[in-house]
Amino acid sequence: MQFQQLSYFVAVARTRNFTRAAAEVGVAQPSLSKQVRVLENSLGTPLFVRQPGGIELTSAGEALLPHAERILIDVESARRAVHEVAGLRRGRVRLGATPSICDGLLPEVLTRFHESHPLIELEVHESGSRVLTHELAQGRLDVALLITPLSQERPDLETVLLRRDRLVLAAPVDDALPDAVDVGALRDLPLVMFRTGYDLRETTLAACAAAGFTPQVSVEGGEMLSVLRFVEAGLGYAVVPEMVLANRPGLRPVALRNPSLDRHIALAHRRDTLQLAALAFHDELLLSLQEGVQP
Repeated sequence: MQFQQLSYFVAVARTRNFTRAAAEVGVAQPSLSKQVRVLENSLGTPLFVRQPGGIELTSAGEALLPHAERILIDVESARRAVHEVAGLRRGRVRLGATPSICDGLLPEVLTRFHESHPLIELEVHESGSRVLTHELAQGRLDVALLITPLSQERPDLETVLLRRDRLVLAAPVDDALPDAVDVGALRDLPLVMFRTGYDLRETTLAACAAAGFTPQVSVEGGEMLSVLRFVEAGLGYAVVPEMVLANRPGLRPVALRNPSLDRHIALAHRRDTLQLAALAFHDELLLSLQEGVQP
């Protein structure tokens, strides 16, 4: 039983005439009649009763017709779905990003992409770079925004450097700290520390260790939103990307110097595959976020 045979059968059942059915499907009438006979032979029973005044469906034909019509509808739906994905009208993108990137960079990009591709579903996963790298390598994400350099190089992933992000000290807006402090000054300040696995926690601890001290921790184990709220409440200070303070009127950035701190954000995907919808989103991110990142 072939799709073409079913389409010919449905056309004959609808028109009750082989000649009109052949014209409807665009084939010669003898070819259509032959394929209907082949279908009948494969099923082992006649589907039509041929009479001088026309044709009628047999009981077997009546039983087959709704199934054949459903098959034709399903095949057409499948064809349309494939064409829609190919035309970027539909699809799904699984994106991974660290919480600070989700909060600071993604909303505007996601809005623009949704406006231009409204039927592409965006699925966002938040986690640290190491977890996202693993998820990406396992095929559970299509693309990910990571903080680099990664602790371990992954030859199975392709990464593109997008931008350099300045790190600052988040302080309450009415705090007495000056507009800039040395990293060494953190020795005497209580810090709100991110949870284990956060890239910013590792960066903060490494900066303090390089300056020769272990930081005083007032609150430990926070997520980005809770860390910012703890700082607003006066529980301490936190090293954060400057971009996350843009919409926090209760906080202000204090520049860090000697040394200044920054981080690099990269866009990553598996080398072996990038589906069309994910490729479109990948290109949108490159266009929106890539800045001068030369050393």
